[in-house]
Amino acid sequence: MTGPAHPSLREIADRGIPFALIARDDATVELLTGDVVDVDLLSDIPLTDDSGAPREVLALVPFRQVRERGFECHDDGAPLRCLIVRERTALPRDEALAQLPTEPVALQDAGFDIADEEYADIVRRVIADEIGRGEGANFVIRRDFTAGVSTDAATAALTWFRALLEHERGAYWTFAVVTPGHVAVGASPEAHVSARDGVVTMNPISGTFRHPDGGATAETLTEFLRSTKETEELFMVVDEELKMMSAVCSDGGRITGPHLKEMSRLTHTEYVLRGRSRLDPRDILRETMFAPTVTGSPMQNACTVISRHETTPRGYYSGVAALFTPRLTLAADEATHDLDAPILIRTAYLQDGRLRVPVGATLVRHSDPYGEVGETHGKAAGVLGAIGAVPRDAAAEAAVAAPAKGTVANLAVADVAAAHVIDEDAPAPAPRRLADDPAIAELLASRNGRLAEFWLNPQGADGPAPFAGRSALVVDAEDRFTTMLAHQLRHLGLEVEIAPWDAVTDAQVDGAELLVSGPGPGDPRDASSPRIRRMREVVARRREAGRPLLAVCLSHQILADTFGIGLAPLDAPHQGLQKSVDVFGMPASIGFYNTFTARVPAGTTRAGEAEIAADAAGDVYALRGPGFASVQGHLESILSRDGMTTLQRLVAQALTPVTA
Repeated sequence: MTGPAHPSLREIADRGIPFALIARDDATVELLTGDVVDVDLLSDIPLTDDSGAPREVLALVPFRQVRERGFECHDDGAPLRCLIVRERTALPRDEALAQLPTEPVALQDAGFDIADEEYADIVRRVIADEIGRGEGANFVIRRDFTAGVSTDAATAALTWFRALLEHERGAYWTFAVVTPGHVAVGASPEAHVSARDGVVTMNPISGTFRHPDGGATAETLTEFLRSTKETEELFMVVDEELKMMSAVCSDGGRITGPHLKEMSRLTHTEYVLRGRSRLDPRDILRETMFAPTVTGSPMQNACTVISRHETTPRGYYSGVAALFTPRLTLAADEATHDLDAPILIRTAYLQDGRLRVPVGATLVRHSDPYGEVGETHGKAAGVLGAIGAVPRDAAAEAAVAAPAKGTVANLAVADVAAAHVIDEDAPAPAPRRLADDPAIAELLASRNGRLAEFWLNPQGADGPAPFAGRSALVVDAEDRFTTMLAHQLRHLGLEVEIAPWDAVTDAQVDGAELLVSGPGPGDPRDASSPRIRRMREVVARRREAGRPLLAVCLSHQILADTFGIGLAPLDAPHQGLQKSVDVFGMPASIGFYNTFTARVPAGTTRAGEAEIAADAAGDVYALRGPGFASVQGHLESILSRDGMTTLQRLVAQALTPVTA
């Protein structure tokens, strides 16, 4: 029996040929070999050769590419690295395993770059100084587990890839990418964005359940699924990714789920978002940089917060591995390539003899500093255990098929730092899915009872659009909730344009039939902020002209201020909070993302010509008057079950002609 015609994996590694190994199912390992080209911009990714023929490209996209969207970052110069595929080979999984080394890879001087107490202090500062000042709903701050590695890089990559194939489960991609001077090996659970046959899919994952020793059980998982923090954390990242979907998809996107992402040591909760787009896949990738699950929301401000609290660059952490594959059949106006781009998390990097495993925790208003410290330990241990760099929990792996009851503490810092390499040849048994448990399935499905049907159901025409033939200009104050809002306005029949706060002209403000002054982060009282000053000018200009105005969240607070209504910080931020409020005689379930509020004395119902909708404490939820309306909540959020109905009412109010 003759061997394979292609070189062995060992030969490829020894000859220094750039290569990638990708497992996207349980049967096959894809081997890609080719040439490496580093480019500056996503638009420079070379999807065609000199003759214009399409070709396959695997791109490692570093976090620094957020500069293309004008966002802030520590720029480490990490290259946008492209492997131009010259040869693709599909290896049966068993054949690939037979070629991969088993010799342990030893680690030296292992530990976190940021001490636990220091990381806990960072968590406290982010909650108090960022979320507490209205800078956003959630932020992901990372720390790195590092160690020395004396084994050559290609051998280490092949060894770790083998360990992942044998011992990790539930990954979207298991991969090893070996290029000159850089190695990345990982098992990413999360498909950030894909585009196939014109259908764009995003897969927000949030909420992390660390399996106890002996494995996860329905009982231990139930407590996690009932956690308010974990549930709201997932809802917030879905909202953030729907902002991106609404920017790239003509139909705005629809959500399905929630589902469980069950892995060997961790279980996550997830939704799937889908919509249709005809954009070039490089443009889709640019508009969706990067996942809020590894950055925060709103995205632009999250990048600024990351720069303030992370002292070192991210490299490829939270970027993506993007595989561009030529389409076999094309319509005249369709993109030439499909896209498959997992997030670069649960990944080990090896460069200049140093292993780096970046891990982050999602910080929200409920976060416990030591709980978030523990989450980073659990994630690091998950990666290190999966690649065989720390002792695996053999009992937990055995219990995957038949879970036992019980909860024991997870791998501790000292265990990780002193970890040794072990060699386990036995593959993990076939999994028993907890998602198949009827009680777990019912608990997951019950989450959707809190969400807006608009984003859960197909968004076809429901009859005549109430504002057909009308138009609106939405001013974006650095929160891309405006893309979702614009999509809903289009569903109501309006022709909609979005303009950034720093580019919108006075002529545009004056000429808009309906001006929607949008949401954004920050303190509405901050006169030193150019963005706040400009949004104040926009709102005041429309009010003075008596032209139709709808103000949302930050702009609602600014509008309230023009009527002499006081502004104040909330005692506790309403970031990702669902509330049932009275909006001018009609109860509405609405999602809130505010740290500040307009506040009147209890019982106040008017301020000048503005009618006020407020709660018993005087917090103002909405205003209306001749030619204007405003709302504190986000009617476009998935948390706004009554969002479309309330939006239609407020738009109608704003478009009501002003009588002399």
